[in-house]
Amino acid sequence: MAYTHQELKHKTLAELRDIAKDIEHEAVQGYTQLNKEHLIVALCKALNIDMHEHHEVVGVDKASIKLRIKALKTRRDAALTAHDRAALKKARRGIHRLKRQIHKATV
Repeated sequence: MAYTHQELKHKTLAELRDIAKDIEHEAVQGYTQLNKEHLIVALCKALNIDMHEHHEVVGVDKASIKLRIKALKTRRDAALTAHDRAALKKARRGIHRLKRQIHKATV
């Protein structure tokens, strides 16, 4: 059975040891002596599972938002050199709002 890193994290130590028992790989040798964190890492190496989750943005066009952020950053830099506090604040708030929009759409 194929496992994910998240599934392995939610299993008990006994369940992880049962999984490791059937695997012939040098990473899981001595699995009975490993604690849960080390056993999860060893199982991920033995089963070729990614240790981190891949996040993706759903529901928004990330590329267009990034272009808008880039345009706001140039406005921010211009306002910074011109010492225009109102324009600077508006640009920074716009950047923050767009970044939060991407962050909220990330799954």
